[in-house]
Order: sequence, then structure tokens, then C-alpha cells
Amino acid sequence: MSPKTETKASVGFKAVTPQPGVPPEEAGAAVAAESSTSNVFGFKVLRALCLEDLRIPPAYTKTFQGPPHGIQVERDKLNKYGRPLLGCTIKPKPGLSTKNYAKTLRMSSEDHIHTGTVVGKLEGERDITLGFVDLSHDDFIKKDRCRASRGIHVLYMPALTEIFGDDSVLQFNGGTLGHPWGNAPGAIANRVALEACVQARNEGRDLAHEGNEIIREFGKWNRKLATACEVWKEIKFEFPAMDTL
Repeated sequence: MSPKTETKASVGFKAVTPQPGVPPEEAGAAVAAESSTSNVFGFKVLRALCLEDLRIPPAYTKTFQGPPHGIQVERDKLNKYGRPLLGCTIKPKPGLSTKNYAKTLRMSSEDHIHTGTVVGKLEGERDITLGFVDLSHDDFIKKDRCRASRGIHVLYMPALTEIFGDDSVLQFNGGTLGHPWGNAPGAIANRVALEACVQARNEGRDLAHEGNEIIREFGKWNRKLATACEVWKEIKFEFPAMDTL
């Protein structure tokens, strides 16, 4: 925020969220999040803004409806079983730590929560990320599907399949769009790599130690996958996590 600008934004939050008399399904955390973050981040008067803390009254959390679908209903609607889902989108993510988002978004009707990636370029130690995954799958409310993205490509598929399992969305943005043959071949390469890892896992193979070998075996039968492996073979993000146990 500019030092010349004095904006008491929090005063507005208390007056707006929640409005009395609004039905619980309309006055849930989604409305609170939109009023207290999304709209405010678009104010022209603000030069810079960072969300550092979010506190929700316990009585208010009782109005939250949780995820609209949950993992099983979503699988039924998409008719996709026995594997993670694949995605590709570009969107900035401002805000709090992953732990706080995991709990807040799950209560606020989100079916997918980005829990960190472990591999790739986003922050996330393995043990901490697995804790977020467990929290998203806890049975106090409908289960959420974990999402991983940023800096991932086909050669990370074995690790992602092992870490996140079937109830996840693996979002390959540049890992799809960066394929030299185009977006569709990039998506096909990701799908073939995913099917290869799921099949190998179901056959009892060790993805942690045989992952690259498995991917390259399937690459012999699919040129799109082989080309993706050639493109991404030198791309690694081997930086230590800042947030560790």
C-alpha cells in the first residue's frame, strides 16, 4: 500500500459480511472470501496488498456447506475412475499459506484445493504436503480433491502419481502448452504418461525408483510422449523448500 494512502479496508468487511437475514447457503465462506479478498484486491486506490490473516467466527463456520460435490460425485459426473484428473490453466494465486487455504476453501464450497506440489517449482516439502492431502481427505466434511501444478511435466508424473494418488488433479500448464507440436499433443503426452504410471503402480512396480524407465518405455510406443521427454529432460527445479518441519 502506498505510504500516502490510508485505507481502512477492514471497516468495510465487518459491515458487508455477512448480511443479516441471508440464507446460510448464500452467506457462507465463499461470500466472505469474495467480499474480503477478491473485490478488495481490485481496488485502484491500493498500490499493493497482501492477505496476512483471516479469522472466521465459529458460529459463522456452521453456515458453511462444504464442497458442492465431493470426490465421488465428481467422478460420477465426469465418468472418470481409477486415476487422477488432468488439467491445464494459468491463474495467479495471491494469499495465505497452503494450510490456511486448505481448511478455509474446503469449508467454503471448493472441490479442488492446491495443496502444493513437492516436485516442480512451487513451495512444498513432501511431509508437509502429505499433511495437507490428509486434511483434504479427512471425514469431518465431504472430501476435496487435491490439485498440483507449476513446473511439472511428464517426467514428474511417477512422483506425482505416488504422492497424490487417484483423488487428485494434476495441472500441467506449461507442461502441456510447451510441447513443440502444440497443445493437443502436449495433452496427449500427459495422458499417456499418466496411464503408464497408473498401470505400472497397479502392477506393483516401484514408481519412486522405476519412474523414468516406465515413462521412457511407453515413449517408445508414443512419439508425442517421447518428444515431451526430450523437451523436458533438462528442466529441473531442485531448490529446497523454505517451509519445513
